[in-house]
Amino acid sequence: MAKFELKLPKMGESVAEATITTWLKEVGDTIELDDAVVEIATDKVDSEVPSEVEGVLIEKLFEVDDVVQVGQVIAVIETEGEGSAEVATQETTSKVEETPKEAVAIETAIVKTTEEVTAGKVDFSESSKFYSPLVKNIAATEGVSLQELEAISGTGKDGRVTKNDILQFVEDRKNGKVVSPSVGKTEPQSVSVAKKSEVTKATPIAASGEDEIIEMTRMGKLIAHHMVESVQTSAHVQSFIEADVTNIWNWRKKVKDGFMKREGENLTFTPIFMEAVAKALKDFPMMNISVSGDTIIKKKNINLGMAAALPDGNLIVPVIKNADQLNLVGMTKAVNDLANRARTKALKPDDTQGGTYTVTNVGTFGSIMGTPIINQPQVGILALGAIRKVPAVIETPEGDFIGIRYKMFLSHSYDHRVVNGALGGQFVQRVKDYLEAWDANREF
Repeated sequence: MAKFELKLPKMGESVAEATITTWLKEVGDTIELDDAVVEIATDKVDSEVPSEVEGVLIEKLFEVDDVVQVGQVIAVIETEGEGSAEVATQETTSKVEETPKEAVAIETAIVKTTEEVTAGKVDFSESSKFYSPLVKNIAATEGVSLQELEAISGTGKDGRVTKNDILQFVEDRKNGKVVSPSVGKTEPQSVSVAKKSEVTKATPIAASGEDEIIEMTRMGKLIAHHMVESVQTSAHVQSFIEADVTNIWNWRKKVKDGFMKREGENLTFTPIFMEAVAKALKDFPMMNISVSGDTIIKKKNINLGMAAALPDGNLIVPVIKNADQLNLVGMTKAVNDLANRARTKALKPDDTQGGTYTVTNVGTFGSIMGTPIINQPQVGILALGAIRKVPAVIETPEGDFIGIRYKMFLSHSYDHRVVNGALGGQFVQRVKDYLEAWDANREF
């Protein structure tokens, strides 16, 4: 009998550890290939760890709520046959019942050619998605490119590509049902690392017999840690400005029903504001940066983080990739999709990574302004206040008069280490200008 060590896989860029939340298999349970063994949680999203072999779970090395580093062994699975764990991984691929003949042939070929497969054929390091070793071996053996692999619609949890998914893809491709995409070179993304400051220990607080002691949730602890770390890392400064969004208010009221009928999406104010922020970032690229030690990394892509409240009161920040390239319809679909999946805990690890600037809507809870904490390693975050109907002075060629207008405050927090007051103020002014210049006759 061989023993296979199940390790915590890489879950995406910047994710170095995870917390065990639920063991889906117990010691003594029989495990099929690609079965989910344990549920884990990162500071981004929750996910499952699948088995890379068939066998019996004989040892769990961590308990629920333990923190595990990427690459650490979390469980041991006993497999049939003799040899090392690596050999056992491949031997199990030929023991799948009721598998099509084509699939059996493919898996047999994998066993014979695994040692001949070189890492240079498919560079999985360029992808932030998780693929099991078996899926990687099938991809390498069958010449499935990374672009083709990422295009496969996975049936596993969070869209994970399973063995059956890739085998079906290979079979479809042989039958001419799949058109292979052109292979392009993916530019590596720079990863910035913020300096970590030592956290000063808080003075212990004594609780009386009448007080209720409530344990913080795992996500609550992570958020608390990140917030304290951000304040200790960045020199936070705020700029505030009021914007007249009367034209936007009236335009949305006029087109929202037609938008829903044509696109099947609810048009909220958020995508309109995100569009303005993306334009302003393009005008002021030095707001779209991060700090790494004594160097500044100027980001090529504009990836907008969108802070979303969860039902349990916690917060998560999914990211709209290349937001400046989306029109209003595309932005609306992206905002609604991420918000819905955040509420249903269906976000993937990649959905919360790569952000270059963050927007948070404090107006949802009635606040007119705020002083948000920067999402490291970014250098700025914009808080959108509640839209209020207020009396305002309106300037016209015939003179000034008082009228009712829809207004809101924009609160901009930025890192004074690298963003001075002029840049921070000009940026939020540009966002205001885009909002106030909204075309009331705009087509969607």
